[in-house]
Parts: sequence; structure tokens; C-alpha cells
Amino acid sequence: MTEPTSTTTRLTVAQALVRFLAAQYTERDGVRRRLVSATWGIFGHGNVAGLGQALLEYGEYGESGAYAAVSPGGTAAGTPVMPYHQGRNEQSMVHAAVGYARQSNRLSAQAVTTSVGPGATNLVTGAALATINRLPVLLLPGDVFATRPADPVLQQLEVPYAGDVSVNDCLRPVSRYFDRITRPEALIPAALQAMRVLADPVDTGAVTLALPQDVQAEAFDWPVGFFAERVWSVRRPAADPEELAAAVRAVREARRPLLVAGGGVHHSEAEDALRRFADLTRIPVASTQAGKGSLAWDHPADVGGIGHTGTATACELARTADLVIGVGTRYTDFTTASGTLFAAPGVRFLNLNIASFDAHKLAGQPLVADARTALTALTEALAPHGHRAADSYVTEYTDDKERWEYRVDAAYEAEDPDTRPTQPQVLGVLDALVTGDDILVNAAGSLPGDLHKLWRARSRDQYHVEYGYSCMGYEIPAAIGVRMAAPDRPVWALVGDGTYLMMPTEIVTAVQEGIAIKVVILQNHGYASIGGLSETVGGERFATAYRHRSADGTYTGRPLPVDLAANAASLGMRVLRAKTVDDLRTALAEARAADTPTCVYVETETADTVSGAPPAQAWWDVPVAETATRPSAVKARELYERLAATRRRHL
Repeated sequence: MTEPTSTTTRLTVAQALVRFLAAQYTERDGVRRRLVSATWGIFGHGNVAGLGQALLEYGEYGESGAYAAVSPGGTAAGTPVMPYHQGRNEQSMVHAAVGYARQSNRLSAQAVTTSVGPGATNLVTGAALATINRLPVLLLPGDVFATRPADPVLQQLEVPYAGDVSVNDCLRPVSRYFDRITRPEALIPAALQAMRVLADPVDTGAVTLALPQDVQAEAFDWPVGFFAERVWSVRRPAADPEELAAAVRAVREARRPLLVAGGGVHHSEAEDALRRFADLTRIPVASTQAGKGSLAWDHPADVGGIGHTGTATACELARTADLVIGVGTRYTDFTTASGTLFAAPGVRFLNLNIASFDAHKLAGQPLVADARTALTALTEALAPHGHRAADSYVTEYTDDKERWEYRVDAAYEAEDPDTRPTQPQVLGVLDALVTGDDILVNAAGSLPGDLHKLWRARSRDQYHVEYGYSCMGYEIPAAIGVRMAAPDRPVWALVGDGTYLMMPTEIVTAVQEGIAIKVVILQNHGYASIGGLSETVGGERFATAYRHRSADGTYTGRPLPVDLAANAASLGMRVLRAKTVDDLRTALAEARAADTPTCVYVETETADTVSGAPPAQAWWDVPVAETATRPSAVKARELYERLAATRRRHL
């Protein structure tokens, strides 16, 4: 069927939006992708008759009229105009979409639609995570009636001082773009702006189009040009010549330079450019949580994670660096050790970032450009000078790295394979099993710290730790999104018991869709990460264990008799239980080979009795009670004051 000759076509707002989204593409380096490849949804009265009907209308398989109209040039039969995925929780649907976007290098995104009320407010956490991590996701929450035929409607928030406020306004501060479509014709400029932001490497994040339920179902005569195929170019801006020249001078003058690779290296697909820069200059490369894997772990210049959860090698280099070259990093407090890590007198910063906002942090010398473009230009500008780090400096960090790897081996090693493993030993067994094809997803608890210090990333995208928002519950739905973007690769969701209990429901989605993720549940009976932090700041692990109440009212009794393996099995997942290191080795290998969603459940030993991960190599500012009577808090405050005194502002 061909496009009608009329200059307009009559559709509902929801139908028009779905048709519009199906015709949007990104293009970078000559490669074209669907900008919005699919829609997640849970339906209620706020979206079932609008977007629900539109997704049914345009989710048909085969050569329907709608299909032909939005697929110029034709598409293989059996492909829906807008694929739909059924979720179980609105927040987790956003997490799945974010996982997909990150694995797609931000070149393709997914949409999420919800009803009004709690469905819409459940989006807020996911939206914050997306925006903080600069990852695109399109949110399409239903909204209350624009025409207000009944006021209030079911689930409406009444605001006595403002008639135009709904719960969707909660999404404003966590969205990079927000609009409420109160008239059909308003969709045209709003949809175009939404696509601009989704495809912009500087501005991207959560984008919200709030859709009143009556407007969704309202018909309008749309100009056919609105549905024409559009290609949004994802820019690779080059460095300003003067900024580039200044950057070259800064690198050549430095005697102890250190490069900090952030998530922008991955988003730009700049890993090869970074490797060529490191090969030429021999400047050591440390990585943030988002940037880990920018260099393979066995590259001579890779010195591991940096900051509070980093390696001793990287943190010591940071303390003595005279030039810190930040590439695609936001310089979070974990990276800077709350302003205490970069301690050398006169240390300066050269910040290569596509966002001017980040390029100017720490009073740094900005190099505002795409990471791959600028690293390539910087390498080419340095090459004629034969600029290389001094042999003594290379020997220093190479020897330190070798010593650190011995510590990793010690943490990974289990002397008795018939004993219960520690958390680092679980990682060690997995490390021995995986290849560069495997992808590890994690976000919260004590695992991010252990992974950042210990994990040996073998490929550019193997390490997927969400640490911008560090959101418990992210791992399982994000693994689903990652697997959608990389359907032929093993994808592991690593979760502690606290995180698992937050949001296990998308296991049902993985089972329903046949998405063969591998979930590893580590049972340590509580919030292990916060428990450890609590102990260091005088909190004495208060309320961090999953245990029965004791006679004194504290949570220090027997561990709770929860069975997370049985829970995962009840949601339809195949579950393998591992009691020992040997059991774990067998179970993980079986899970990796499985072509159905599979869970490995293991109860871990605490580091109190056997060797654990190396301790934090740099400080993190968590303020301690200034006045207290308990000795633990008094002692913690004394240490806090000593460490806080070393903090500095870089001007």
C-alpha cells in the first residue's frame, strides 16, 4: 500500500505519535539505527484506550497498511512498526530501556508508557537514573483529562493552588526535556524536540511527554510530512584548534600525567583511539566505574579503577599526578575521593568532554569535543614530537600494577574448594569462566566496589556497572535490556540479596520473552555494603542485617528464613544452587551454556573469617555525628575530621 495522496491523514494523537516514532533514526559514522526501537508498557485507564490502542494498531506483523506507510522502502515481513514489551513494574521498565540504550552506545533508545497516578510516579527513579547517567529513554505517561469533564478523576492529585499540576510534574526535575500535550497540534513541535534531545550526546537523558488520556484518543488531521523518515545526526564535534594546542602543551609539559577514562569513552566508541594514545605516550590510564574497560585490563598502561573503590596503583598515581587528563568523566565524589585524591601541589586538569559543563570542572583546561575525535587529534599532534612518559615513571606504575594483580589473585583464590565462597571468590570463579563476549551488569551494594577493584575487563562493553545513581533493583531489568541489544552474548546480572528483594519481578518478563539472562544471587543476609559503611562511621551496623529481632529489640537474632532461590523459581526461572566453590564453578558453567533464563544462587562467606577484597584505597566523605556518647561514633568523628582536613578545592 502506498502513502495517500492527501496532504493530511486523520489519526488519534496516540496513533500519530507511534507512527512518528517508527520513522525516526539516528546516524553516526554512516551507520543508521532506529532511534526508538520498541515500547515497554503497563496499561491502565490513563493509556489503555490511547497508546494501548495505537500500539495494537501499529504493532501488527505483516504487510498492513500502517506498516507500509511508516516503512519507506519496505521492511521484511514479520517486523512490527513498533514492537511492544510487557513489563511488571514501571521503574524496572525504565531500567530495561536504559540498559538497552547503554549497550547501544546511546544511538538507539526505547520508550516506556504508563497509566496516570502510581504508574507515572513509578517512573521517577528510573528517569533520574537515566538523566544522571546521560542515557536516553522516552517516557510516555498518561495524564489526567485536559478537558476536565470530571475533576478529580481516578488517581488524580488535586493541587488547590494550581489546576495545571499533575503527578507527572514530579518528572520535570529528572527529565532533560518535558512537555504536556494538551492539544493534538502541540504534539508536532514537542515530538521533534523530544527526538532532538534523545539524539543529542550532550543533552540526552530522560525525555517525558505527558499525555492526557482524552487527548491521546482525540483525532486530528495530521500533515503527512510529520510521518516522513527523519535521520538525526549524532555529532562528533572536533576540538577547537586553540584548545587543542593548549592541550598538547599541557601534556608535553607534564612529568607525571594520569588519564582518567570515564563513560564518555564508551559512549563515543573511543576505545581504539584511547589505546593508540596510550601506546604512543605510555601515559597510565585509570578508569571510573562508567569507564572501566576503556582499555583491556592487560594493556600495559591500564592501572585499574580510580577513587574510593579503585586500585592502590591508580590512587597512588592520582595523589602524585601533576596533570590529570579527564576523558568523558563527570568527576564524581567517588572518583575524586571527595576532593582528597589529587593531592600534588600545582596539579592541573585537562578535561576532554563533549559537554562544556563537565569540561570546566575542577577549574580544568577544557577540550570540548567528541572523545574519539579529540583523542585522535591529540595523538596525531603529539606524534611528531615523539612524546612519551619517562621510563622511570612507566617502570613505577608497571611494578605497582603487578603487585596489585597479586592482591587480586589472593582475593580470588579459594584454598579449599569445598567451603562456602566469599564474594570476591565468586567473582574469581566467574572471571575464570567468561570471555570478552560476556557482559556483567551490576549497580548497588558491595559488589560495585569489589568489581571496580578486582574485575579484569576483557572487552570494551563487558563491564556494565550503573554507579551514577547506584540504584538497587537495576540489575535484572537492565540485563534484559542489554540482552535485547546484544542477543547473542551471555549477559549476567549480579545481585545481592538486598538488591534482589527490591525488584525481582522482571524475571517474569525474561521468562515470558525467552530472554536468556543469567542471574547470580549472592545471599549475605542483609545490606552488606551499608553495614560496612555504618561500622566505619560509628553506626555499628545498625539495622543493616536481615535477621530476627533479639530480646533487646535489635536485629541481631537468627538470619531470616527467606529462600530467594525458591522465589526465583516461583517466578519461572531455572535455579541452580551452589553451596561450595566447586558447586559454584559447575553451576556458573551450566548457566553460561543455558539458552533459557537461569539463576545461580549462592550463600557467601563473610570477609570476617576469610580473606576478602582489599580495603578502600581512598577516602569517601560521609559526615559523622559531630556529637555522640557512643565510643564508636566519637572515634569515627576523630578520624573523619583528620581526613576531611585534607580536602582541597582546585582553583
